Amino acid sequence: MRLSFILFVAFSFLALGAQGQQSQRFDRFELHRSVVYTTFLSPEIAAEYGIARGDFKAILTLSVRDVEMGETAGRPMLIKGETWDLIRGDTLEFKEIRENNATYYIADFEFIDREWRFFEFDFRPEGSEQTYHYKFKTQLWKQSEK
Repeated sequence: MRLSFILFVAFSFLALGAQGQQSQRFDRFELHRSVVYTTFLSPEIAAEYGIARGDFKAILTLSVRDVEMGETAGRPMLIKGETWDLIRGDTLEFKEIRENNATYYIADFEFIDREWRFFEFDFRPEGSEQTYHYKFKTQLWKQSEK
């Protein structure tokens, strides 16, 4: 089942193109992020990872790799962050997922239809002595549960 989730996330990155996946360079590290609607997950995959599916639910997926070492898979990192809209804010509860040599992180959250959602977090990749800060915003729309 885990391989199914990894393939789903990888496919989501490709299918959503520039809107789906974004990356940012921090010294030798490259952070990849994607926001995916939970309705894109099958009920079985969502249940395995403890993710509630719904019209106003999404997940943030993060992965960091060392570009200078030629890494293609994400490495472990320490991460903490928060998300908010114009009404309320929440601490992001990241789940670490390890599959073979890849490590990535997911955090689910709720959103308001057509509202801007803000994200801000600090992360320190394994092997780095520096903690990096990153923030972004994205607009989300209600999804019909499948």
